[in-house]
Amino acid sequence: MKSLYTILLLLASNAFMTMAWYGHLKYSEWKGMHKMTLISIILLSWGIAFFEYCLMVPANRIGYKANGGPFTLVQLKVIQEVITLLVFSVFTVILFKNESLKWNHGVAFLLLVLSVYFVFRK
Repeated sequence: MKSLYTILLLLASNAFMTMAWYGHLKYSEWKGMHKMTLISIILLSWGIAFFEYCLMVPANRIGYKANGGPFTLVQLKVIQEVITLLVFSVFTVILFKNESLKWNHGVAFLLLVLSVYFVFRK
């Protein structure tokens, strides 16, 4: 169950992270948001990122082998990176219709998935 909890927390954490890091690129299209100053956008993004940390820290503590979890530190990092790319890809397809994912993006994602295979290989 710790594996599942870790992965679910990482997925949720990365949803907040992606919104904090890249969501502001869409804010100007939302009603009233186009008037926000850069400092306002930074503060809003920090506020969103707070929730990322509230999920990421428990995910890493639950999942880390030294704390009784199933993953080594390297495994946690590789899993997190693949989840980040997955969440970012979904985010891009849904919110950024003018951006397109190409074949080379798919190859890069496949190589990251292969990194998960190799990091778990004994």
